[in-house]
Amino acid sequence: MASISGEQFDALDAYSQAVVAVAAAITPSVASLHVSSEWGEAAGSAVVFTDDGFMLTNAHVIGRATSGTAHFADGTSAPFTVVGTDPLSDLAVVRAAGATPPPVRLGDSDRLVVGQLVVAVGNPLGLGGSVTAGVVSGLGRSLPARSANAARIIEDVIQTDAALNPGNSGGALADSHGVVVGINTAVAGIGLGLAIPINATTRRIIDTLVRDGRVRRAFLGLVTTPAPLPDDLAERTGQRTGLRVVDVVRQSPAARAGLHRGDLVLTAGGSAVRDAQGLQRLMFAEAIGRPLQITVTRNGALVDVIAEPVELLDAPS
Repeated sequence: MASISGEQFDALDAYSQAVVAVAAAITPSVASLHVSSEWGEAAGSAVVFTDDGFMLTNAHVIGRATSGTAHFADGTSAPFTVVGTDPLSDLAVVRAAGATPPPVRLGDSDRLVVGQLVVAVGNPLGLGGSVTAGVVSGLGRSLPARSANAARIIEDVIQTDAALNPGNSGGALADSHGVVVGINTAVAGIGLGLAIPINATTRRIIDTLVRDGRVRRAFLGLVTTPAPLPDDLAERTGQRTGLRVVDVVRQSPAARAGLHRGDLVLTAGGSAVRDAQGLQRLMFAEAIGRPLQITVTRNGALVDVIAEPVELLDAPS
């Protein structure tokens, strides 16, 4: 990345200064990943997040690969091995052998607000950073994505108007202070800038990947978005928001339980569901195969259903 003089920096407007400063701080720690597998060559980006070479990227970048090469913006490279992947969150952890640039600071996406400035940094070619800027345009999204014949749902994503391309998948989404609040995921066919949030739930996923190499995840099959409760229901329950069901994956546990598009999810497992995390934090190993009571409002009536989440590997394709 070309350097900028203090005189040039002073001449920039505040917005440009913020973007330039974030790019300068983040770009050295964003790698270009090259992986080979039985499906051919693939490339994407990754973010160094520890002093000992652990990097975050997207599960769809890694695919079924077990190793590859990381190229950094300073021209150095290092082989890496895959530590673990979690397709449901689209997160993966890899570890570089040898020295890596300093790690980024990981933040908390729960503090983001719609309209806030964010900067997306990738390294699609290994020749330097690719930087785009925009604003947070949506929070708490839950969107389906497909790869070949497999279906998955990316939960609680950050939506941004910062332009992304597939080579930037796995790169960093940072706030104006240079703190990484998301991992970019350029999902073909959707046409949106999306990022996997860095929050309490995803930190649990990352820690589990580092420790165990995989995350046993429960799968329901709901595609949702946060939505306000009707005034009378909000007053009665003391809950202002729930999750509107945008779609139900065919033959999924949610479909078998009788959940429908348009339902507004109020509670799951006896706890209020106010955002995507409220449901996502329940979807770990302990929920697999156990009855989960879900209360929704449908056509003005409260409806209780019992769903039995399955393990992600058993989810319908």
